[in-house]
This record gives sequence, structure tokens and C-alpha cells, in this order.
Amino acid sequence: MIFDRKNYADQELIDIYKELLLPRMIEEKMLILLRQGKISKWFSGIGQEAVAVGATLALDSDEYIMPMHRNLGVFTGRKMPLDKLFMQWQGSKEGYSKGRERSFHFGSNEHHICGMISHLGPQLAIADGVALAHKLRKDNKVSLAFSGDGATSEGDFHEALNTAAVWNLPVIFIVENNGYGLSTPSSEQFICKQIADKGIGYGIKAITIDGNNILEVHQQIKEARAYCIQEQKPILVECMTFRMRGHEEASGVKYVPKELFEIWGKKDPLMNYESFLLNEKVLNSNQIEAIREDIKTYIEQSLVNGFNVSPITPNTQEEIKDVYAPYTSVTSSTEGLPLKEMKLIQAISDGIHESMKRNENLILMGQDIAEYGGAFKVTESMVEIYGKDRVRNTPLCESAIIGAALGLSIKGFKSMMEMQFADFATVGFNQIINNLAKIHYRWGQNADVVVRMPTGGGVGAGPFHSQSNEAWFTHTPGLKVVYPSNPYDAKGLLISSFEDPNPVMFFEHKALYRSISGMVPEGYYTIEIGKANTVLQGEDISIITYGSGVHWVMEYANNNPTISIELLDLRTLLPLDYEAIQACVKKTGKVLLLHEDCLIGGLGGEIAAWISEHCFEYLDAPIVRCASLDTPVPFSIELEQNFLAKSRLEESIKKLMNY
Repeated sequence: MIFDRKNYADQELIDIYKELLLPRMIEEKMLILLRQGKISKWFSGIGQEAVAVGATLALDSDEYIMPMHRNLGVFTGRKMPLDKLFMQWQGSKEGYSKGRERSFHFGSNEHHICGMISHLGPQLAIADGVALAHKLRKDNKVSLAFSGDGATSEGDFHEALNTAAVWNLPVIFIVENNGYGLSTPSSEQFICKQIADKGIGYGIKAITIDGNNILEVHQQIKEARAYCIQEQKPILVECMTFRMRGHEEASGVKYVPKELFEIWGKKDPLMNYESFLLNEKVLNSNQIEAIREDIKTYIEQSLVNGFNVSPITPNTQEEIKDVYAPYTSVTSSTEGLPLKEMKLIQAISDGIHESMKRNENLILMGQDIAEYGGAFKVTESMVEIYGKDRVRNTPLCESAIIGAALGLSIKGFKSMMEMQFADFATVGFNQIINNLAKIHYRWGQNADVVVRMPTGGGVGAGPFHSQSNEAWFTHTPGLKVVYPSNPYDAKGLLISSFEDPNPVMFFEHKALYRSISGMVPEGYYTIEIGKANTVLQGEDISIITYGSGVHWVMEYANNNPTISIELLDLRTLLPLDYEAIQACVKKTGKVLLLHEDCLIGGLGGEIAAWISEHCFEYLDAPIVRCASLDTPVPFSIELEQNFLAKSRLEESIKKLMNY
């Protein structure tokens, strides 16, 4: 292995040695503790430390890194205290995630590290978002994301690199090519000769370097950083390396040919660099031994502190409180604001305008939302007003854009992602469920993201453009789910969603976009998220619904004036307004739960269970649910009308009235 000193002073070379040696000695100690049964799991990076250490040292300390399992050198390179790291690995309350995460599944804004999730690939898109924030602020910084060779097979890798290329983002993508994705060799992961060859397809610069040569890594990443800043473009850096342990210690290494260990053992990054320093007379053996003793002492003292913690005493209230970033939603006064008749779609557009004017850090993203104005023209003309930096067309890659939205949030931006149809959320599901929703609970980072979801049937759009999938997200702690039924609520709730620092799934019924109108205050106002609204006062039956269901009931009530209906519009589905639900139940004692979603797994089942548990004494009849059929949404108008819950509403009301 040939090391190029270039202009490194002796002290710089020594400092690099210490940074390389520290994670190796920590790992060696962790393996001992694992064999002693004092820790339960460990992902070893022995043999490939030079990549993490060299890359970290090449960046400014305030530039975000998105590391993976085997990047201990990132955490030590950012000077994270070992005792607290050990508390984290042990699941202690004093760790970085309060015992809620394990190993390296955590982040720290203080150290500019964004914690990974087990799905690996989504980290890359977050780096896109952080880099976009740098680009918008013109602050000459980069972000850096690690990936293994196995993760390059994931769609998230493609989406993140393609988005970075299209948007010219200053982000460094490092792939640690150690030849295996767990036990699957690279030959079964990709067919190109080198991973760097993939850069050609994205039109980005890509290089392959010796990932075991600490000076080469350090120099090449410094040059990559300068390239990204000067050219405002991404770069793909493939680091050839090898892990000398298994994917994790429990998996062993039997699947790896023995000769590879012999070959790569001779390329050990620490041994070779140490020999280089001895040959260059930068250090002598006595000095090396002294450095090792100092690190050993540091490790042992840190472990004493790390082990000296009390077992966690669970606090249920704290657990629930930490799911969301602190925020109190309010309903603001509309007194003095002039009224204007608006369709639902106009009210939503107006809410976006008000929020864009009020929040200069709000970025809009989505397919065709700029010049074209979006599939439903919600953002029409906005690019002319706010510019292409803030109103951004995206490639067709829902996962990458949601990840980028999270990256923007990490850097203090607000963002809105327009899901062209709510149905398409399936291809961004992982980012929504496992990143947006969980990140504050995991390590205190909020996701200031609104995902707009054009939803619902009734327009003959078939099974892939008509689904009501709101219940998928109400099951996910950390998200907020808002579903207005009218223009007034839509504008006020959307503005509130932008103000809320937590991730909001904002559902908009497509069939209502241009079919309903109402008087809407002009200017800025908010409606409290989590508060339902009583639309009709009645004495005979209570109907609890949202979205299109509100209008179905209104139509029925107008045609059947002899039935006195108490109608509650939930407006927010997560969190639910249980106080309003209880009051609605008490009002009549007969409850109908109505929603456009299918029956099984729909929100009505959850509400029915809550009412049965908490309001049973107020019931005068069994709870009745009215929902759409448990089938995909059909295309034919006749079949779709039969599918929708509206076709069974009258029957359900009669059933309840006649009990």
C-alpha cells in the first residue's frame, strides 16, 4: 500500500493515526464484551475503518453525515463521548435515544449526524435534502451519505442519485464496497464491473478509490468536497474495502472464502498506515505504544461510566409525549377578514399562498407542480410568484422526495410534498412510516413536512387513483392525519399543518375539489388540528364521519327532514377528538360511523371500539358502521357507485332508527 504524504505535517499524520486507531481499539474491546455476554449485539467495521475516519476528517464539523452500521469512525471522529455512545449501544436512558434505539440507529444534531434506519437506502435521500438546503442558502457546504454495496441494489439508491443529479446538489455518496451484502456476494448484486460505473447513468462524476488507504480516502474526499461546492453537483465515491468480521457477530464468516481474509488481511488499513508512519520516522514504537495506552485508558474509563447507569424506569407519559415535537395548535380569529366564495381547490391553493408568504423557508415539491401547476392545478402560477427554487418539479420518485423533505427539515426548512394521487404513497411508504413518523421519538429530530394527498373515489378513476388510504397512516404514531370536508376548514387546517413542526398527511378529496364551494376568509387564519366540528344538531341519531361522508349525510338530511341528525365532522383523524366523539354519542345514544374507506381496517372500527369501551352506558343501540365494499375501487361508474358507502347510507340509517 502506497501512502502519498503530500503536504501533511507530522502532527497531522499522527492525529489521523489516533483517529484511525480509536475505533479499532473500541471494536476490539466490544468483541471481548460480546464474548463475555456484557453486550448483546455488535456490527463490526474492523478492516474498513479508513473509509469512515478519512471521510469524516475531510468534512467541516458542521456538515451532516448519514452513516451506517459499520461507521464507528464517524461517531468518534465527531468527538462523541464514548461513555455516552456505550450507553446508547446498551439501550440506556442516558444514551442518545433514551433507550428507544439500538447500536447506530440514532442521530445527533449537535454532532451533525443523521441516524440511520434498518432499511439503509433512505439515508441517501435525506442527504439530498440537506444538500438542497445548502444550495438554497448558498453556504458552500456539502452533505455526505454512506451506503454499502448491497444497498446500491435498492430503489432508494437510484432515486437519491437521480434526484441529486437532476437538481445539481452538492452531496457526496460514498459506497463501501466490501464485496458482500450480508452473505450475498457482489456478483449477485450487480453485473457492472465497478459500482462507480453506475454514475455514468446518472450523468454524475464517479470514482473508485482504495478504501483501506486512509490518506487516499482523506485526500479524495477533500477533493470531492471541493468539487461538489465549486460545481454544485453530486459525486459518487466507491471505496474498495473488506470487513474482517461477519455482517454481525452472530452471522459468522463461513460464507466468505478463506483466501479473501488472507488477501485483505495484508491490506489492513491500520497496520499499513502504522508501518508507513514508522518507516517515515513520524512515530517510533515507543510513541505508538504510548498512544495505545492513552486510548486504552480512555476506553476503560468510558466503560466504567457507561456501565454505571441505572436500569430504565419506564415513564408512559414521557413515552407518549416524545412521539411528537412540542407544538400547540390553535384556532385563530377570522374577525375583520373579508370573505370570498371559494371552491375547495381554491381554498387549498389560497392556504398554500398564505403559508408561502408567511414562511420564506417553505419549499414546495412534487411531480409537475411548477409550470404545469400540478395534476389538479392546485399550485398553478406559484412558480411565477415564488420562483423555481421554492416551487420544484421532481422526478417520479416519491421515496426520494419525502426523504429530501426530511433533510430540509433537519436544516430548518419547512416543506410540502404533493403526492400526485394518495394511492402513490405506497412507493414512498417507508420514508413516511419509518423516517418521518419515528424520527422525533427516536432522537428528537422533528420532520416539518406536509404531504398533500388527493384522495377518494366517485370520479371513475379505477383502483389505482381512487383509494381511501387514510387509515394506513392513522395507525402510525408520529404522523398527524388531517382530512377537511369543506373550503373553510381546508384552508385553515392546511395553514395549521404548515405551522406544525410535525409530519402531516393532508387528505383532499378529489371529487370535492370543484364540486363544493363556501365562504372563506381572505388572509391568514388557522384551525386547531385535532378538533372536530359539529355540522348538524340533532336528537334522533348521531353520525360521525369526515370528507365526502359529510356531504352524503347533508344531502340525506335535506331529503329526509323528519329525521333529526347530529352530524360530527372529525376533520382530524390523528389525533382524534375523543371529547367531541363522546359528546356526539351522548347526544342521541344511537351512533352511525360512516366513511368512504373499506369496512375492514377502516377508521370506523377503531372509533367503534373506543365508544364501546368508554361510552357504553350512553348507547341505546348497537353501533352501526357504513363503509365501502371490501374490494378494490372499480372503474365503471355503475360499479363504483355500488362500491361506495353512500349507496348503503339510507339502509344503515333505517337500521339504526328502527332498532
